[in-house]
Amino acid sequence: MTQSNRPLRTIGMISGTSFDGIDVAVVDVGIADDVVNLSIVGSGSYDYPEGLTDQLAAALPPARITMEDVCKLDTRIGQAFAASAARANDELAGGSAELVGSHGQTVFHWVEHREALGSLQLGQPAWIVEATGLPVIADFRAADVAAGGHGAPLASSFDVMLLRGREGGPRAALNLGGISNVTLVDEPEPIAYDIGPANALVDIATQWASNGSEPYDANGARAADGHVDDALLSRLLDEPYYALDPPKSTGKELFSAHYLEAALGAVAPVEANDVVATTTLHAAKVIGDDLRRRGITEVVAAGGGTSNPVLMRHIVDELAPARVTTMEDYGVPDDTKEAVFFAMFAALTATGYSATVPSCTGAASERGLGVIVPGATAPIGGVDMAFHRPRPARISIIAEQ
Repeated sequence: MTQSNRPLRTIGMISGTSFDGIDVAVVDVGIADDVVNLSIVGSGSYDYPEGLTDQLAAALPPARITMEDVCKLDTRIGQAFAASAARANDELAGGSAELVGSHGQTVFHWVEHREALGSLQLGQPAWIVEATGLPVIADFRAADVAAGGHGAPLASSFDVMLLRGREGGPRAALNLGGISNVTLVDEPEPIAYDIGPANALVDIATQWASNGSEPYDANGARAADGHVDDALLSRLLDEPYYALDPPKSTGKELFSAHYLEAALGAVAPVEANDVVATTTLHAAKVIGDDLRRRGITEVVAAGGGTSNPVLMRHIVDELAPARVTTMEDYGVPDDTKEAVFFAMFAALTATGYSATVPSCTGAASERGLGVIVPGATAPIGGVDMAFHRPRPARISIIAEQ
């Protein structure tokens, strides 16, 4: 690897814990004088092929699946990411992309006794190389976990570099995906952690209410039509995870359909849209309870949850008098943030930079993120990450002297 003396045009890709599509951003990433310069060329979201989302949902905890299932999912998700990368290079980059950062699809995040032991993302990156010819950085979380961290929230690095030191703090960056996570950027040492479910339980409730025809509560319509059930809300708020101190991380391994079923089984029957309304308020209350005690004056939100006006209204109410803004106010489209920072991480790794904030993930020290999968074309952008010499013709065994 060598450092590039000009911006690298990089495709960043991720499918989040809601697995509602593959988010893509094409970003020119330049690094000069300890500053990362990001120029967002284009962004979009591409659907998974028909049927793959159902296969993925059926494989997630608490389901029990086989290694055959894992292999097939790894291949099919990899092929979907490959098609998305090729499409993004054509439609958004005009064929000029030089590098891909592919997070893939998280299928399991292994945490025991507050310690992260592993994190598995599927989406074999070799398919992306084959489809695009570009080098790929993938498997972003493993190095941090191996160093004693949680491998999450990786958004913390982006948040700290973008927001720390600005006037008007203390400030928190809040991401509203399947799980809500936060970075407290203005602490003496920045802190980041997963708060709890944002869209995860709302999505499950919406899918139940619609008999599977609605993957999420579009525009908060079902929440707006329903009424909060106090008994269910109290049951959901009585979750030990929320009282844990950071660093901490969680996922759909805990906040699953089985989790919501158990909560519903402990209370009187609740109407379908009332479950959606209750899980929506629950997400906001968990966030509010956590952040109010931090003395935050501004919360900068991003992620798919920002498009749900009912959730955002609850969050504003819960966090008052703190000001709630979004990443749009800082030049980053709300639903593109994760794809942008995985493009940034890929470029940092390709040019030899570490990327993590240890106080945020709990790792022993900074780590470079990702595994490098060389491309199929000549060296790109000054970064020697391609197979550009032919295979040697023979082997000679040298006898020990």
